Amino acid sequence: MWRAVLALYPLLTLSRPLWAQDDVSAVTINPQDCSLDCVRQGGPGCEYCRIKSSEVKQMLGYTSIKPLGSCVPWPCFELLGDKDPEICQHYVQAPTDVKVEFVPEPNPTSDTIVVSWKPSYYGIAFLRGFQVSVQALGGSRIACQLFLFHRNLSLSASHAQMVYKSDPFPSLSLGSQYAVTVMAVPAPEQWESFYRSMYFSTRSCAEKNGLQQCKKDWYPEHVEVHQEGTNATVTFNLAPPKLGITSYYSLCYANGMKKYTDITPISTSNNTHHSYQLNDLEEGTNYTCEIAANIVDAVRKAFNIHVTRIQKDNSALPAALPLALILPLCVAVVVILVVLLSVLTKRRSQLQMKKFNIKPAIIKEHQESVTQEESVSLNRSKLTPPRLLICYSTNDGPAHVKAVMQLGAFIQQHMATQVCLDLWDSLSVAEEGHMAWHCRQIRESDFILVVCSQGVNHRPESSELDCDDQDLEADRELNSGPNSFSSEAAVRLIGEEVGRAKARGHDLSKYMTAIFEYSDATDIPTELRLVSHYTLTSDLPLLFSHLHGVALHRPGGYLKINHISEEGFAKLPAGAALQWAIHEAGIAMRSTRHHSAKSALNGAVERLA
Repeated sequence: MWRAVLALYPLLTLSRPLWAQDDVSAVTINPQDCSLDCVRQGGPGCEYCRIKSSEVKQMLGYTSIKPLGSCVPWPCFELLGDKDPEICQHYVQAPTDVKVEFVPEPNPTSDTIVVSWKPSYYGIAFLRGFQVSVQALGGSRIACQLFLFHRNLSLSASHAQMVYKSDPFPSLSLGSQYAVTVMAVPAPEQWESFYRSMYFSTRSCAEKNGLQQCKKDWYPEHVEVHQEGTNATVTFNLAPPKLGITSYYSLCYANGMKKYTDITPISTSNNTHHSYQLNDLEEGTNYTCEIAANIVDAVRKAFNIHVTRIQKDNSALPAALPLALILPLCVAVVVILVVLLSVLTKRRSQLQMKKFNIKPAIIKEHQESVTQEESVSLNRSKLTPPRLLICYSTNDGPAHVKAVMQLGAFIQQHMATQVCLDLWDSLSVAEEGHMAWHCRQIRESDFILVVCSQGVNHRPESSELDCDDQDLEADRELNSGPNSFSSEAAVRLIGEEVGRAKARGHDLSKYMTAIFEYSDATDIPTELRLVSHYTLTSDLPLLFSHLHGVALHRPGGYLKINHISEEGFAKLPAGAALQWAIHEAGIAMRSTRHHSAKSALNGAVERLA
């Protein structure tokens, strides 16, 4: 599908033709102002031409290009290939080193850019031109430019060091984000891999015009504070009169309290600075304050005020000396009493044990033998949580799929793990294809969990799957459609990965299997019985231990995590949802098995009759 509209700006001229360049590595190529007929005929003076939208409309026979959408890769055969079809049969790799340069723009409310790039080495001999587009992120506005070489020009590999430039893209809003895309021509209809994109932001008003020219971005740059007891005088610079800012405000925070001050300078006084008072501040308190123009979404200037304590008269100090002597004495007496009480209590316990013939060594041995609960910290060497891919079967109905989704949600929320599930990433699955998506996740994930059920073993027979076989994936996508690679095929692919890892003597700890309480151990495929197996939800602590590499038991202690224990996980909202989903899936599975058994029995009776 084509995705964008051509909007063309023929402005700059080519300073030197391509064949006249001596030092290829230092050349910048600007577009020429020439016609499409000149490009098609291969005439002189049209080596690198900007093509106007009117010429494209006339050549393609369209009176309006709006029905085509936005900037689309225009068909090379229609523009250049009528006399020599082979000129458009070879595709060229995406350009490299895409850059954005700001150029002078007299309008203070917008920016103008020029895009530059280098062609790719691969297929450069078949390069016919470039298409450049700029689109506002989150908006529908888009501008496009098309540049073509004449039909008789064939570039050598050394031209990959040339820098090609676009015409200016004017009237870009300040402080906005845009995406620029450069595509090599000719491009196939499926052109996603034949372009290079980058994101950039236009300058803010303050960056382009200066802070004193921008009302929305202006804020007081200079703030001075002078304290006088519990009062403070704040002086700041005023906005230029041409901005039309006539009032300001200040807001200070401390100990949960807010102090708001409305500021309106007198126009007849100083026009560059103004001072205002903050009264009745608390001693020994740090205030965080902000000052800004009294307009919507004004930029605030932050500053701090530390109110120091006022030194008081020390004439009353001799009267307070007796109290200063009494307090340490009282503390010493209390400490002595506590020590004596402790000694008496211990002595009394020893006398009682001696009276009843109790040996202290036996009590100490018993206390040491009791298992202690212990707090264990997770490994903080990894900056990111472990990545877990969950695979499952869709043959067991929507209730089973819902249980898998609730399991993934619980693991991600309460087991410090990043979960990858195809149902959560449907857009990437649609773009990459099911097999390519699963192969990428298998490579990038730290762990892979296969949720086994009765439907996992209902798999069609097919040739061996291999993530390294890119041609096989392409053939499957073209011949069978995007839905041909099912979740069962992903389970089979993982089984084959386990088999290959076992044959090569690799570590199998990356792979795990699990069953819900309504499934049986016989539902686990033979090739996956070599890896660790868990029954959920009773084995959630063991699964946590596997994912984070922490031991649940060690001499003299054990690790207990309340929110993933068999008793405690259902107290959480996500745990309760998982428990209910497993319950509903179990009812649905038992109903399906009963219906299947009844149908099989009726079929057998009919055959006997």
